[in-house]
Amino acid sequence: MLPLFFARHFVQPVLMNNTNRTTLGQILLLCFVALAACSADRESGKVDAGSDDAIDLIIKGDHIVTMDDDRTIISNGAVAVDDGIIIAIGTQAEIEAQFRSRQTLAGDKRVVMPGLVNGHGHAAMTLLRGVADDLELMDWLNNYIFPSEVEFVDSEFVRIGTELACWEMIRGGTTTFVDMYYFPDTIAEVVVDCGMRAMISATVIDQRSPDAEGAADSISKGSAFINRWKNRNPRITPMFGPHANYTLNAEQLAATRAAAIELGVPISIHMSESPFELQYSQDTFGMTSIEMYESIGFFEGPTIAAHVVWPTAAEIPILVSRKVGVIHNPTSNMKIASGISPVAEMLAAGVRVGLGTDGAASNNDLDMWEEMRLAAFLQKVDRMDPRVLPADTVLSMATTGGATAIGLGDITGSLEVGKRADIIQVAFDDVHHVPTFNVVSHLVYVTDEQDVASVIVDGQVLMLEHEFLTIDTERVTAEAVEFAARIQAALEQRNRE
Repeated sequence: MLPLFFARHFVQPVLMNNTNRTTLGQILLLCFVALAACSADRESGKVDAGSDDAIDLIIKGDHIVTMDDDRTIISNGAVAVDDGIIIAIGTQAEIEAQFRSRQTLAGDKRVVMPGLVNGHGHAAMTLLRGVADDLELMDWLNNYIFPSEVEFVDSEFVRIGTELACWEMIRGGTTTFVDMYYFPDTIAEVVVDCGMRAMISATVIDQRSPDAEGAADSISKGSAFINRWKNRNPRITPMFGPHANYTLNAEQLAATRAAAIELGVPISIHMSESPFELQYSQDTFGMTSIEMYESIGFFEGPTIAAHVVWPTAAEIPILVSRKVGVIHNPTSNMKIASGISPVAEMLAAGVRVGLGTDGAASNNDLDMWEEMRLAAFLQKVDRMDPRVLPADTVLSMATTGGATAIGLGDITGSLEVGKRADIIQVAFDDVHHVPTFNVVSHLVYVTDEQDVASVIVDGQVLMLEHEFLTIDTERVTAEAVEFAARIQAALEQRNRE
């Protein structure tokens, strides 16, 4: 018996329009061709709009790397998605027996896994990529970045730079990111349009910045941003982003935490990042950074601490007891020579540790695969032990562990029934994946951002077989090049003066 869809859309029109001329054989031939075409469409990722009782999406793969608590890997598997939620995971045979879908992503030579979680960055700084390299942190900040931001950063800069960053992150399989920058409303609007998930920090800093006059103004404007965006979009988490304890005093840091508690939002902050910060904290507050934050009650609410390169043995237990999410940024830490974070010790103690890229002005890219490799290699050579930070641990830091560190572990970071469908397909058809003996090892030590084939966030396909569906890449390129030319001209003029 023919499905109702084909009876309505193929058989009935033929009978109505060709009653005297159409034979039963012609009708059956038309139905056969239509069925074959629809089957091909489903396998290529196209939508079968006529399946009224079908679920939204089935994503197939040679391997499903779930990153659940048992680290389940399913061969020849599939993930069923409906209304943005993962509703089933199993073998392809099991999923296809249970569900029909409007869209199916074929899984040949594909690994399906959770989207990557970039726990710390400054997305719009893609427009400052390479503007000042090979400099020590405070020289880089005070003499190049802060002055450039005051001169060039406005809402248009943030829009273009954030779109450029979202394009780069989607291309590399990042589905969730934590951002700290200026004009947070603009950032949020870009994220809504591009389809990603983000925690967006309103920057708080005690100096004139592109969108505020100082700390009090930053807190006031940040509170207004949070009130506008809290519960407005399920993919957007607004919060505060106090810069650091060397750009804010203790009273301003405490005031930021009080505002965050009142509004019920987390905080993201640079913490224990460099030897300069440690010495500054000791000279200014009479104690190291993390001890100072503890002394003012800063950890009374959810905290995402970026970098944490120099925690003392006494401070690591504070991070554990306060459930601080630490975000390790190996590339940025190496490039600015901030040091090597004791990630292995923190993980062993029970600290929640994720990974981040930092901004493109200090990295200089947003490639989470590179962060995974460097995180593993740094710990191995620092400890002179190749067993430290194995591939599974590093992959967890970029997915489920990272999601937990930023406070979103209940909704994303692993492929489990009931979680939001933030999923990527990684192509394993390049020469560097031949042969593959261990899928997890290859994901960490072999895969790079160009291997990501398809990206799904909240059940929406953002990139399908390397084709971007939510970002006009030609427009973004043209706007970024034009804005960069303005920056370059201004820098050259400044150098002549």
